[in-house]
Amino acid sequence: MQINYVYLYLISPLHTGGTTQEGNLLGIARESHTDLPYIPSSTIRGRLRSFVDNKGLRDRLFGTDLKESSQLEQGAIWVGDGALLWLPVPSLSHGVVWVSSPMLLRRWLRFNGTKTNPPPEYSCNIKKGNSSVYLKDAILKADELQDWSNWKEFVPQTLEASAIERVMVLPDQHCATLIQMSLWRQVKVKLDGTKSVDGGFRYEEAIPPDTLMYFSWGITSQANGKANQSDTAETPDKASNSSTDFQNLLTNNSIMQIGGQESLGRGFVSLRMNDE
Repeated sequence: MQINYVYLYLISPLHTGGTTQEGNLLGIARESHTDLPYIPSSTIRGRLRSFVDNKGLRDRLFGTDLKESSQLEQGAIWVGDGALLWLPVPSLSHGVVWVSSPMLLRRWLRFNGTKTNPPPEYSCNIKKGNSSVYLKDAILKADELQDWSNWKEFVPQTLEASAIERVMVLPDQHCATLIQMSLWRQVKVKLDGTKSVDGGFRYEEAIPPDTLMYFSWGITSQANGKANQSDTAETPDKASNSSTDFQNLLTNNSIMQIGGQESLGRGFVSLRMNDE
């Protein structure tokens, strides 16, 4: 099975609703085992599906809908969750530094298809003499840091990602803490004509702009002819056509809105296929 992936470069804060709300905090979707933010595959798939006006093409790529058909059928395309790769963290010493971790890079390398191993912890391209690096409330001494000469191999060389110039690989647990501290948060107060309304105060979380994420996609086994071997005479063309049609869909919608609060400009991302 061939697995492809698409980069998502966040143009604005992105909010995908979580399953719970703690107090006044309106959280975002998180992975159950890492607690890291992610974009559910259903959110990405649903938005891409909405771009297809032709019902026949829409059903072939994404499957049928009970509202439009009496029988559910699987589509030719599967879409994976959106995962973090590099997230920007404020730095008093360097302005903004993009951070990742061995676990996040190892995930990406599995889709990338390369044999390269993630760099050691505290690898960075911003080490200068005895100068410390400040990341939020953390101070990293120069003797903790390691020079990272081939860092560009771990950052896609696209126009959107060209802003990622200062990078650091942190231990998994420290990276997760800094990501949590660097999430975009906004305070909202609901008002009537003259005063604040009781119960109208809340915080909203979002993944910050300039974050680099990616999602995987491929052809379902049914479309590949593996689920129904008697249909193999037709399925290779079907799989090939579906793959081409889906890539055209991605190319024609290189700017996409994902998640909630579209009217406030949230959730706009730039799409770039891995082979572009």
